[in-house]
Amino acid sequence: MSDHIQTIVIGAGAVGLAIGRELARAGQECLILESASSVGQGVSSRNSEVIHAGIYYSKGSNKANLCLEGKALLYDFCDQYSVPFNRCGKLIVATNTAELDQLAGIADSAYRNGVTDLIQLTQSEVAALEPSVQALGALLSPSTGILSAQDYLNALLGDFEANGGLLSTQSEVTQISRDARGFSLKVRVQPDQSEFEITAQCVINAAGLGAQAVASTIEGFPSSAVPKLYYCKGNYFAMTGKNPFRHLIYPAPPVNGAGLGIHATIDLGGQVKFGPDVEYVAEANFDVTASALPTYYQAIRRYFPGLKSGSLNPSYAGIRPKIQAPGDPAADFWIREEAGLGFPRLINLFGIESPGLTASLAIARLVARKIGSI
Repeated sequence: MSDHIQTIVIGAGAVGLAIGRELARAGQECLILESASSVGQGVSSRNSEVIHAGIYYSKGSNKANLCLEGKALLYDFCDQYSVPFNRCGKLIVATNTAELDQLAGIADSAYRNGVTDLIQLTQSEVAALEPSVQALGALLSPSTGILSAQDYLNALLGDFEANGGLLSTQSEVTQISRDARGFSLKVRVQPDQSEFEITAQCVINAAGLGAQAVASTIEGFPSSAVPKLYYCKGNYFAMTGKNPFRHLIYPAPPVNGAGLGIHATIDLGGQVKFGPDVEYVAEANFDVTASALPTYYQAIRRYFPGLKSGSLNPSYAGIRPKIQAPGDPAADFWIREEAGLGFPRLINLFGIESPGLTASLAIARLVARKIGSI
């Protein structure tokens, strides 16, 4: 490998791989550096695997625009590259009259975001579609779906490499400094702790949970320009027994914007899992918090009263890389080219949580446009 390359992407999750693929397909020489032993070991492999419709986000926000664009791109990508998916749709359910009013607001917000396919359902229509669900009404989102996240990551990587892209795993960036050719990066390689140095014209920090840590290695980059990272844990519990649902089932979301409520999702094998909850934690750990079970049973039985005691088992946990403190309004994706801070050709991505998987291909196009305008 040359000691100088056109573009380096840091992070091989869905967003980093999508960015690398987009640049490689455009003819750029591109290297992705990943600190883990394989791709997608962070946020990308510990989520609900949902293709979101773009319903909940503020009009004009990156989350709203990129989710809507990304959804269409993702379904096309799955078709083209034989990534397993199911456009199963989801119900957002109201279990009391206050939540019915909330659904009306959600439908209005979604329409303003360009999501024009929502269908309002009455209590009897919900019962006809989902006999196991108890609700006074619901919104049906027919364009919501599920996919195999690992197959998606593998397809992104395959196309990236087919177009000349290079991936280096177990490669931790320990220092970034400005260089006459752009940037110089020091990289520590596991497991032998060897180091190499490489220069690049452009650096893209798409390290997910590690994005703030990567930014802290950039010599001279102001710490005040790096948003604080909040670890926001979500637990998932799998349900034993027969799947009672045909759609994904979401409650009306909490008004604090921290999550979408403990919802029911179905994987491509038909397994039902519930989650995630919202738990701000001091450090990243992926142990499932079993003490959350009573809260889960209570929350789920509001819309699925037939849930049997003892039927939920710990499955996995994920960490959202939030840039909003507990109780703060929902924060948007932060995708910024840093020329204004004296670092041209450096792009930082912070707070790429849900709907980051859905939006990944659209994020990649946005980053490519930012690079093209430099």
